[in-house]
Amino acid sequence: MNNVQMVNRVLDARGLSCPLPIVKTKKLVEEMKAGEIIKVLATDPGSKRDFESWCKKTGNTLLESSFNDGVFTYTIKKGS
Repeated sequence: MNNVQMVNRVLDARGLSCPLPIVKTKKLVEEMKAGEIIKVLATDPGSKRDFESWCKKTGNTLLESSFNDGVFTYTIKKGS
């Protein structure tokens, strides 16, 4: 059984340094409804730690994080 989830928004934060990937993500997530999903692309090496911490603090869920070809990809579900 596939657990495919629909992505509602995509944020391309490649080339941005800390704290801009989180700042831009926060702004978009505030506009989203609970349960919606955002995919974020980033190249900042510190973004992995930042997104893990931010999700824990805000009640959002980091569904997936990966690193391929120099790009970090984060899939985040907005909490209630």
